[in-house]
Amino acid sequence: MNNDNSRTGYATSGRRRRIARRTTAAAAAMVLAALGVAPAVAQQPTGQQAAAQQPARTPGLRTAHGRGTLLSITPVADLDRAEVARFLASGGMDTATVRHGLRGYRLTYRTVTPQGAPTTATGLLALPKGGPHRLDLVSDTHGTMAHRDYAPSVGEDFGRFAPYLHASAGRAVAAPDYLGLGKGPGRHPYMDTKSSVTASLDMLRAARTAAQRLGRPLTGDVYASGFSQGGQVAMALGKALGDGADRHFELRALAPVSGPYDIEHAETPALFDGRVNDISAVFYMSYYLTAQSRLHPLYKDPSEAFRKPYADIVDGLFDSEHTEEEIIPALPATLKELLTDDYYRRLQHLSGGLLDAARAQDGNCAWKPGVPVRLYSSSGDTDVPIANARHCAADLAARGVDAPVVDQGPADHNTTYMKSGPEIVRWFDTVAARR
Repeated sequence: MNNDNSRTGYATSGRRRRIARRTTAAAAAMVLAALGVAPAVAQQPTGQQAAAQQPARTPGLRTAHGRGTLLSITPVADLDRAEVARFLASGGMDTATVRHGLRGYRLTYRTVTPQGAPTTATGLLALPKGGPHRLDLVSDTHGTMAHRDYAPSVGEDFGRFAPYLHASAGRAVAAPDYLGLGKGPGRHPYMDTKSSVTASLDMLRAARTAAQRLGRPLTGDVYASGFSQGGQVAMALGKALGDGADRHFELRALAPVSGPYDIEHAETPALFDGRVNDISAVFYMSYYLTAQSRLHPLYKDPSEAFRKPYADIVDGLFDSEHTEEEIIPALPATLKELLTDDYYRRLQHLSGGLLDAARAQDGNCAWKPGVPVRLYSSSGDTDVPIANARHCAADLAARGVDAPVVDQGPADHNTTYMKSGPEIVRWFDTVAARR
């Protein structure tokens, strides 16, 4: 489970600074304080890359359902170097790695649902202004988001910190929105790692086509990172690339941040023993159960899991159309108040569909990467405890892979990424220089 503690907007010329959507339950008071603040208008480039606004007419890839076929490119951002630095600094991030301005594009592409049926998804492609003509690619996978407009290709706040950080350092960035977020149809299948990986892999394919069309072709080298929910996705995507999922891409390094790599043995127990704060635990568990119940036999009726009145409203709250500002006040303060006595006990001793759902997401560290790996986390994180990273490192070590856990100390969940992101950029630079 994972969430993004706070989303802070940024000031650009002619626009006021504002507090943006905040997504961590741990910051509930701050979330409520942010209600009623007008969002900034998305920055649109003027006249630049006009052809990019037209639907892309690209032959489908030779994959099921034309997976990864690019359908359209829409410009969504055009920032100079100083604007990128101001945006990153607004989140408390070190800006020393900012070398370029950037352009951002929303890509719409073909992918598949958790059941394998054809659908579409969107994502953000960020390209540096300057740097080499052929670009290495960073796959950046985001953390927990409830409302579709929080996604990187739409929301101009926390979801763009990582893409802008890496693009301004001189690499292309493919940041998928995942299914059911951004401009994609339907609900988001929260914590369904398999479909998040297919959407991420197909985003890489769409980015390859778009970058070629925009005159910045990709080298095929991929550096994978992701935060929170996206840390789990990054590990699983790295495994898929390492297994040869697409011959056009070669994994070069893997640096996930604060991923819930072990739901069964690390994250779920932490929800009940105090290592995850109560409000975050309620938010995560509500989102997880309602989403996973559509994929696994967790309950026949919400009243089996949730107490009244929450059983009647909880599923509707997580429809990809409600914000955390709406969801958090509608839920109780603790898991004991949210869950029935029977389900509260069952979640502490996973079995049946609950165990199947957890194990469907776990195990993504049980492989042998052929590239360097670093795991970033914080001992102070009360959303995704550091035990997740330590269990992941142990799984990798059992297969002969040394993956150090970089502990950012007392940092909270979001601050863990703000501290880790620039370190990851520098490490990717070092890995690239060794080639």
